[in-house]
Amino acid sequence: MNAYSPSVRHDAVMLMRRGVPNRDVAELLGVPRGTVGWWRHQDRKQRGEVFTQPTDCPSCTGRTFDHSAYAYLLGLYLGDGHIISKPKQHHLSIFCADAWPGLIDEAEAAMRKVMALPSVKRRHKKGCAEVKSYTKHWTCLFPQHGPGKKHDRVIALEPWQQEIVDAYPWKFIRGLFHSDGCRITNWTTRIVAGERKRYEYPRYFFTNKSDDIRKLCSDTLTAVGVEWTTLARGSDPFNISVARRASVALMDAHVGPKY
Repeated sequence: MNAYSPSVRHDAVMLMRRGVPNRDVAELLGVPRGTVGWWRHQDRKQRGEVFTQPTDCPSCTGRTFDHSAYAYLLGLYLGDGHIISKPKQHHLSIFCADAWPGLIDEAEAAMRKVMALPSVKRRHKKGCAEVKSYTKHWTCLFPQHGPGKKHDRVIALEPWQQEIVDAYPWKFIRGLFHSDGCRITNWTTRIVAGERKRYEYPRYFFTNKSDDIRKLCSDTLTAVGVEWTTLARGSDPFNISVARRASVALMDAHVGPKY
């Protein structure tokens, strides 16, 4: 372990007290950033200074934020997202399959538009990417967070969230279908003039175990004029289907296939 003279530590502390960032102090004095950070922590502790992490949380600061991006991010969160909120670990995670790099980019962009200050990183796993934004304030914006799985607890929007969904219903629908939905091509056969012919047609599915989340999806679809039906998986009605031509055309115009 490298030892640094008291004068180097003193110079580092003086620079940091003047507002010089840790990384700049480290580069200037040739000291690892971790060491500089520890010196800052010790200096604050000795002076009784309480450090408060800066935040741009709309709920805590009252600032305006991008409601369109939030509606999309809310859909992603309710589908394939979760929040970790522990004493020393706070982040929002959205999972996206590697097959859809555009969705990974959109998830990250939406996080940054809603809250720009938290760091955002991508953690690649087998077959998917986890987009993570690090701040404890995501629980302020997603009060649906709680212990256990989403389908085991009540999921209801706060009035201010419902107002945003009402204002940007297609963004919310797009987030839901980009997380737990898909666009597929179905086919069937018909007898025409004595000959069996194959017909193909597009169809959208949204699949989620939570009755509450499926209702949020179906209510919003109805609000924008999309006709839908419920399909059971075995005895469980986990699927919302959109198959009528006019409704599929609306979905193609506002949601589209994953990319």
